[in-house]
Amino acid sequence: MKISYNWLKQFIHTDKTPQELSLILTNIGLEVESLETVQPVAGGLEGLVIGHVLSCVQHPNADRLRVTTVDVGGTEPIQVVCGAPNVAQGQKVVVATVGTTVYPNEGEPFKINKSKIRGEASEGMICAEDEIGLGVSHDGIMVLPEDTVVGTTAKAYFKLEDDYLFEIGLTPNRADAASHLGVARDLAGYFRTHIQMPDISGFKTENESLQIDVKVEDTVACPRYSSVTISGVTVKASPDWLQDKLKVIGIRPINNVVDITNYVLHDLGVPLHAFDADQIKGGQVRVKKCAEGTPFVTLDGVERKLSAEDLMICNAEEPMCIAGVFGGKSSGVSETTTNIFLESAYFNAVSVRKTSKRHGLKTDASFRFERGTDPDMTVTALKRAALLIAELGGGKIASQVSDIYPNPVQPFDVEVNYQNINRLIGVDIAAEEIKAIIVALGIDVAAETAVGLSLKVPAFKVDVTRECDITEEVLRIYGYNNIEIPSKVNASLSYSSKPDKEQTQHVIADMLTANGYLEIWCNSLTKGAYSKNPEEAVQILNPLSSDLNVMRQELLMPALESVAYNQNRKTADIKFYEFGKSYHLINEKYVERPRLLVVLSGSNQSEQWNQKQVPVSFYHLKAVVDAVIGRLGITSYQSDELKDESFAFGLKYFRGDKVIVSFGAATAADKKKADVDKDVYYADFDWALLLDMVRKNKIINKEVPKYPAVRRDLSMLVDTNVTFEELKTVAFKAEKKLIKNVQVFDVYVGDKLPEGKKSYALNFTIQDEEQTLTDKQIDAVMQKIIHNLAQTVKAEIRK
Repeated sequence: MKISYNWLKQFIHTDKTPQELSLILTNIGLEVESLETVQPVAGGLEGLVIGHVLSCVQHPNADRLRVTTVDVGGTEPIQVVCGAPNVAQGQKVVVATVGTTVYPNEGEPFKINKSKIRGEASEGMICAEDEIGLGVSHDGIMVLPEDTVVGTTAKAYFKLEDDYLFEIGLTPNRADAASHLGVARDLAGYFRTHIQMPDISGFKTENESLQIDVKVEDTVACPRYSSVTISGVTVKASPDWLQDKLKVIGIRPINNVVDITNYVLHDLGVPLHAFDADQIKGGQVRVKKCAEGTPFVTLDGVERKLSAEDLMICNAEEPMCIAGVFGGKSSGVSETTTNIFLESAYFNAVSVRKTSKRHGLKTDASFRFERGTDPDMTVTALKRAALLIAELGGGKIASQVSDIYPNPVQPFDVEVNYQNINRLIGVDIAAEEIKAIIVALGIDVAAETAVGLSLKVPAFKVDVTRECDITEEVLRIYGYNNIEIPSKVNASLSYSSKPDKEQTQHVIADMLTANGYLEIWCNSLTKGAYSKNPEEAVQILNPLSSDLNVMRQELLMPALESVAYNQNRKTADIKFYEFGKSYHLINEKYVERPRLLVVLSGSNQSEQWNQKQVPVSFYHLKAVVDAVIGRLGITSYQSDELKDESFAFGLKYFRGDKVIVSFGAATAADKKKADVDKDVYYADFDWALLLDMVRKNKIINKEVPKYPAVRRDLSMLVDTNVTFEELKTVAFKAEKKLIKNVQVFDVYVGDKLPEGKKSYALNFTIQDEEQTLTDKQIDAVMQKIIHNLAQTVKAEIRK
């Protein structure tokens, strides 16, 4: 069974990689036999870019050829000889550049080389849609809208997304997992979360102009039969998204109606069948068995003799479909079909299995029906498909849903005992965890006692009918690998949470101390006048003095007192750090917040005979902030200008809505309160958040790159409101793989520049870990960066 990774994520949100999910699925009983990367379009449009035809002239030596110059976002336009009749100057087109392998719809893939065509050089190919697998037309080249950005990769422009295909070896007892929904249910059980079902709330009957009389004569072989009609449908090719979904799992698209039934089958695990309503003779559908030997021509054009035991979907005069197995040739959907009768049923598994085997027919529908489908999902699947047909085929739902279900299938009643489950598994699992696993798998708890549970097992779990079956469900989600091999081990084991808070603090303290910083311990009691949020201040009931009447709300003010104390005693060069807590009264609850404070003032280093003293600056502070963050292994965060009354100016590093650290210059008001007359720079870290982020870090060992890195410098003119962070982001978006680092080494603002402009000088470190870069590759990267900077922030490159 084939399962798409991207499709699966429509049901369950997960940040697990395909490789991680592969291991999880195997561990919970859905063995992944293979995992491969799949591209909806052969070749994935690699090497194709958007170009702009700058000129187009007649080829001097060929009547049907044109010589064009095309801008593809490089340093210079390229010349391309093109034979398409519709090529013209000014067009935005798809270009296969030299070295690109093109995958046409027909014929073998071929590589684009620099060549001469009738004496004129050609450095690429302007593509038609069938030449790159995006369509079937070969009337001419693809012409894109005028606002298409030159240099954009075709993969990005057409939003082509790579997918991953799991090949799951589904065992016969796991009929409930024979769909993306079924696999998502198991993952929801593993992650103890919920699945996101498709939205069918928009389903409504628009008219009742197309009524089909339905009767089920054999309710044993067909316990439930649901149907609806859709009128005014246009049968045509499916949209790209639907075709891509089916192609990934190996299904050939046919038309929008048939593709939708296939999509819902693999989506929800419910086989559907669409009939041409105009071919249903007498306006009647009868679910019954026909006489022995009745001839019937199936969709594959083969005439078959029916058995008296075969359940058939018939009209008023003749059979139309072998129920749950295969459709008939005369009643299927064709290009001329405008009215649809849509069937969603629950057939007896034994009946379908015998019919399938009798006629030698194995289909996706019979595969699921003979193992057992979900009787409670028929109407949901029907509405899902009807909405899609109405949307993609332009039809209208033309009847109420007919749902014949005389004897509803009841859930299985199962009693389980916690002690029995643990005895069978061989390990003591907490009762709460057993219950959590059972509930996460979609099994309802009817009653609970101290010793066990009374369960209602839904009908889609066809093989879960006994206590031992529940035990198996618990075991596979709990994890076979978590069951220890019995052995006697006598040892004293100690457990500690990760990361070790004290050890992590020592690591940072050692680093700061080694760089000349001194640790300070300030009093947690301070002046009430320092409180910037008096309503959150933690008041001391019996303060010793007015200077010690509240708990500190921030580490800065007591630290500034330490700065003043040292500077008044001729120790002007300050490098302090403190691990401490701030205290708050929020919603009548006392809150303690672990913080790390770093303070700088005076000169960066003590006076030396061979060099001048350099006053500390914001950038010295930023260096130590980056060092702390880097030492903790935190790389994924954003930065922004700080707008906080506690800082004169500064930056903040944050992830989502949580601020990791705020750092910048102390305000004149705060310095005045502490009687400090020198510039002070400080950083306030959220230490609790840092520890939480460190907990999620993973250590990855990588080889030292064998191939040399290259540095390239670039000077540019930008608007004064453009930040280095924006330039850095644009650069990494241009080339994520090869650009290893971006640094600024000069910024100039002055009267020699145009008003509202400033000059940035950046250096880029470029490296390929698999080969030595050539000048041509490096130049291509730089040109792409230059192009993106010009397009995104209107940068003017200075020569």
